[in-house]
Amino acid sequence: MKTISKELQTAIRAAQAAGVITLDKFGELSNQEIQSKDFKDFVTDVDKACESVISKIITESFPADSMLCEEGTLITGTSGRTWIVDPLDGTLNFIHSFPVFSISIALKDKNNELRTGVVYQPVLKELFTAERGQGAYLNGKKITVSSRSDKESFLMATGIPFKEYHYIESYIGMMKEVIHDSAGIRRAGSAAIDLAYTACGRFDGFWEYKLFPWDFAAGILLVREAGGTVTDFTGDTDVFQRQSIIAGNNITHPLLLEKALKHFSLQTTS
Repeated sequence: MKTISKELQTAIRAAQAAGVITLDKFGELSNQEIQSKDFKDFVTDVDKACESVISKIITESFPADSMLCEEGTLITGTSGRTWIVDPLDGTLNFIHSFPVFSISIALKDKNNELRTGVVYQPVLKELFTAERGQGAYLNGKKITVSSRSDKESFLMATGIPFKEYHYIESYIGMMKEVIHDSAGIRRAGSAAIDLAYTACGRFDGFWEYKLFPWDFAAGILLVREAGGTVTDFTGDTDVFQRQSIIAGNNITHPLLLEKALKHFSLQTTS
């Protein structure tokens, strides 16, 4: 890996510190440590502890920066830069001792450009990193998106709607077509991991409708720096506006976008 910035060094240190917390409690979580924050949406004491340590490490190094974190930490800084943090992406997996979860940390600059991205999967000790214009890496080794071009070999990733049902028919319609044009579909339960795996070529493409910035900020930088394309369901590269994601290589991204435009046209115009 090339010489890395102080920002990336700090994000790595914060993600790994949070990773230690998750591994210490993984499989040991009690019911008292789990709270419901919304319909079918949970938070644990581990999410909060991870967010606390990440916030502390970042603010100590960059006190003028803003922070936007899933579990409520909101800091308004003066630098114009914003750290976007998901302290535990895949909370439901974590609650069920299903070993697929990650820590996601990204930095947007004052021009709203993503500059730094880290996705850390503690169980496998896999550290995905990217800096704008510097490429994407897995444990220090450069990664690229898949080069597969045969539909019958594609392994796709997605997220399945679990709270909002008004677009379920659109989702099922698109999924049916993706099933036809791929070898298989996986639903890992962590969008950050889905995007990281797309960046390193494990998945050939990924799509999900309605995510939050902390779910995808680091992951989309990884995919783009690995040579892939990321847009929303209309083809717009500013995914923060509609917060729906299509990611893939030069074959799978157009394939998924075509299906999204067909099945989600009513939703994407709203």
